[in-house]
Amino acid sequence: MATATAGTAGKNSPAAWHNWAGNVTATPARVVTPASVGELQEAVRRAAESGLRVKAVGTGHSFTAAAATDGVLVRPQALAGIRSVDRAAGTVTVEAGTVLKDLNRTLAREGLSLTNMGDIMEQTVSGATSTGTHGTGRDSASIAAQIRGLELVTADGRLLTCSEKENPEVFAAARVGIGALGIVTALTLAVEPLFLLTAREEPMGFDRVTAEFEEHFAENEHFEFYWFPHTGNCNTKRNNRSQGPAAPTGPVSGWIEDELLSNGLFQAVNSLGRAVPATIPSIARVASRALSARTYTDIPYKVFTSPRRVRFVEMEYALPREAVVDALRELRAMVDRSRLRISFPVEVRTAPADDITLSTASGRDSAYIAVHMYKGTPYQAYFTAAEQIFTAHGGRPHWGKVHTRDAEYLSAVYPRFGEFTALRDRLDPDRVFGNDYLRRVLGA
Repeated sequence: MATATAGTAGKNSPAAWHNWAGNVTATPARVVTPASVGELQEAVRRAAESGLRVKAVGTGHSFTAAAATDGVLVRPQALAGIRSVDRAAGTVTVEAGTVLKDLNRTLAREGLSLTNMGDIMEQTVSGATSTGTHGTGRDSASIAAQIRGLELVTADGRLLTCSEKENPEVFAAARVGIGALGIVTALTLAVEPLFLLTAREEPMGFDRVTAEFEEHFAENEHFEFYWFPHTGNCNTKRNNRSQGPAAPTGPVSGWIEDELLSNGLFQAVNSLGRAVPATIPSIARVASRALSARTYTDIPYKVFTSPRRVRFVEMEYALPREAVVDALRELRAMVDRSRLRISFPVEVRTAPADDITLSTASGRDSAYIAVHMYKGTPYQAYFTAAEQIFTAHGGRPHWGKVHTRDAEYLSAVYPRFGEFTALRDRLDPDRVFGNDYLRRVLGA
């Protein structure tokens, strides 16, 4: 996928925006940072009157051009913080520009937690949910599936309040709206009393983990694993609720595993692999044995998430859960017979079916396969070959990660695709929130 550039602007226009991975850039006509919902509504109205398109951008952790625009780029960072906590209802209402890291830390101080989350927490809440960010879970689903209500500024500047009872058809779609229906200003999320998770990380052979995948899935609340290409080695992670006591990683051992090995050394070996690709298989064999088994118990966000300082480009597909082992074996066979050199592990996670219109787990129990390449390394050949495998199994691409699918394909794998596009036609007939990415994935 080539770098996406969203137009040009005049001499006094804002500098180009680029995403975290550096594979997407855009040059907006202007950038606004509204300090209130009213200011955001006015910015949308003015842009529409001027014939400019509007996109909100979070921290740039999407690998697609979902937020790219040559019009008005909205930065919602000033719309941040917790509005209210309703302990009786088990909910928290949070401004859309709040970074997940800040939300999780604030919730923990309040003795509360999300039920499940992804493996990083650098994104804004609205950016993460709008693209379908997820972790892994047998019974608990994505962050978007934990939404109980939301506010949305529409193309005419109105503010819609949405829930299962109020504007339910918008609520069903806007929880994973890809920025196509409007700009989310606030989210009400389900929370629960803070609990402990025990994480068990353990190396395991590829053949064993694939043969026992369903068993591991059934026995653990949260199961995931990483396969290191060019090897038969995997690293598994099982997270389950614990009565305690807390037993977090020690400061030295945690630094060695999470910073020295997973970031510092990993950065070095990837840089070497990019410079000398022939070294990658040997490096992979060493790297896949570097992480040892460990068990620790801590509050949820400290178990679910990890620091990710090595930059990369990623593709991820959601498959029917029963297809994931076959697809992964096909991926391994493809890598083994090719001349590809892959320095990043392949990640496998799961999610239960949900009822969100364009969630990657909409209506079906799902498993995810994510492939990565180190930033600056050509990734097209690998991703193209992987995508052919994933689409042969009816895969659905993650909305925020590299893929080449279009509306024709997506309408075939999402039974409610037409429901979403019809709602978009009603809420944004003039495509105020449109861009090239949405034109490709949703149609004109």
